[in-house]
Amino acid sequence: MTFGRTWLAEWPLDPDVTYLNHGTVGVTPRRILDVQRQIRDDIERQPSRFLNREMSAPSFNTTRVPAPRLRAAAAVVAPFLGARADDLVFVDNATSGANAVLRSFPLEPGDEILVTDLGYGAVTNAARFVARTAGATVRTVTMPHLPTAAGLTAAVVGAVGPHTRLAIVDHITAQSALVLPLADIAAGLHGRGVAVLADGAHAPGAIALDVPALGVDWYVGNLHKWAWVPRSSGILWAAPLRQAGLHPVVISWGLDRGFTAEFDTPGTRDPSPHLSAPAALALFDEWGLDAVRRYNHELAWTGAHRLASKWQTPFETPEALVGTMAAVEVPAALGSSPEDAQRLRDALLVEDGIEVQMHEYRGAIRARISAQIYNDMTDIERLGEAVARRAATA
Repeated sequence: MTFGRTWLAEWPLDPDVTYLNHGTVGVTPRRILDVQRQIRDDIERQPSRFLNREMSAPSFNTTRVPAPRLRAAAAVVAPFLGARADDLVFVDNATSGANAVLRSFPLEPGDEILVTDLGYGAVTNAARFVARTAGATVRTVTMPHLPTAAGLTAAVVGAVGPHTRLAIVDHITAQSALVLPLADIAAGLHGRGVAVLADGAHAPGAIALDVPALGVDWYVGNLHKWAWVPRSSGILWAAPLRQAGLHPVVISWGLDRGFTAEFDTPGTRDPSPHLSAPAALALFDEWGLDAVRRYNHELAWTGAHRLASKWQTPFETPEALVGTMAAVEVPAALGSSPEDAQRLRDALLVEDGIEVQMHEYRGAIRARISAQIYNDMTDIERLGEAVARRAATA
């Protein structure tokens, strides 16, 4: 199957905008949005029956559907992640799942949470919040400037101290777009007695996953990014021995009824994103999951090298650490601060019709390109020309 800009017809994106930012909040194919609308219509026909009798086990009415709707959806999503449905629950997004783990973790005064300088800021903020509430601390690991799998693993594992009890490790880093060697890092951390919360916000749909095989204690991820599910939909996986005492941030009717029951009953909400997930995964099967992943990876990898060559900046990330995104340093003439990065990002959108993530890291601005099947190399080249033109007149 040949992917590229002709596939824009399958997505609700503005065709006048070059969209290289799929990773930020995702984009849902039109066909899955149609499925979501049908689910919402079904809810509104009999909302009390749908939401209060059919959704979850605590209020489940077996005379209406063969299984609680959220559990039925989880039974489809879990194998996609290599997991069991009983170990997986839906959450609004990866950050809310991380909050649930952090707020449930029994921190004591003097304990330490380990994070990295590549971690997602919102999750790091959640760690800071629970740490200061408990009298614990958060310590940040500075990751190697030139990434290698061995170097990244050594940096995290080597940072463990005598009071480190929990580490938060990204699977795919949000800004630098590195695929970290999560299984190796988790094994090293466990060897030192440290529990591991994995932030896989960008992983489901982008790379092949066998979550239990990673050896982490908890794994959170988004389905509304690379898995094409409507916003907002995420998952929280917990190892069986880590489910007792794990509670959602919103406590409701499922309290003390078990892991899945608690998370499946957070109060009244729109469940249509989660219930649309099986349709999104079926669309992957139709269009070819391996082909989609392969195309996206090759476009990100080749596109990053094309941009680095155009801008005469370094791109030294090993291919094994690249998934469906890549971060490339822009010319130094365009600035070096977070404010410079935001100005460049805004100017590219407003003046050039290009949406792409820009961020500052260690005094340099980097463009993080996202590759999706509606993109092709002409999108990358358009970004390259727009940035080069600005650099030449800066």
